[in-house]
Amino acid sequence: MVPPASLRGVSNNLAYADAYAATTPARVLQVDDSAVLLDITVFYPGGGGQPADTGWLRTDEGAAWRVTGARKSGDDIWHLVEDAELPPMDTEVSAELDWDRRHALMRTHSALHVLCGVIWRDWGASVTGGNMEPLSGRMDFEFETMAGELVAEIERRVNVEIEADREIRAAVLPRDEAFAIPDLIRTKVNLLPEGITEVRTIEIVGLDLQADGGTHVSHTGEIGRVRVTGYESKGRINKRIRIEVLDA
Repeated sequence: MVPPASLRGVSNNLAYADAYAATTPARVLQVDDSAVLLDITVFYPGGGGQPADTGWLRTDEGAAWRVTGARKSGDDIWHLVEDAELPPMDTEVSAELDWDRRHALMRTHSALHVLCGVIWRDWGASVTGGNMEPLSGRMDFEFETMAGELVAEIERRVNVEIEADREIRAAVLPRDEAFAIPDLIRTKVNLLPEGITEVRTIEIVGLDLQADGGTHVSHTGEIGRVRVTGYESKGRINKRIRIEVLDA
């Protein structure tokens, strides 16, 4: 999967270090039209095919604002708020995720990494694209041909890896160290921005290691299981696999 546009400024976003952080005390630093900037957050701003988080900003006095998304601007993460009246600057709030949605996205993102890892290990096919919603997603691969028997075998092998309950680890590596890892960039085109000094990686221990900026579960067993819902040709050497993530 493709990292977000930048990995700078991750120190004020708990999502990069702890995907299970669902809430944090924060202070409003700035407001702009329908967006709010906090000094710290748990909201993932979207990237690599993973949608931005949604949730709420709440005060101890009972005020609340619905966060419909987030976006990254330079080092900052802005929270998109649907209410006409935004919280004033210096307001102390609790930034709270819609946890059910975030956890579903974590399961889905990790499932797509298992899919990618299995296909790379067993068929050597690069990723050409991908996208996801909670509990469903798709990935495109460099396959010349694809048939039902192949897809069924891919599904079987993916679920074997999920059931193995492999640990999933996040790390941030210096650029030179990261780029010394063979096949760290699994996409056909390297979309890492020029000039970054650090690269965040996601490792499914014993299966896969990729550059990635999204949120993931801690073990593959938490994914549940994967069902391939369809496949299609998107070009001569470009085949799409669609999946849904189910409870175990």
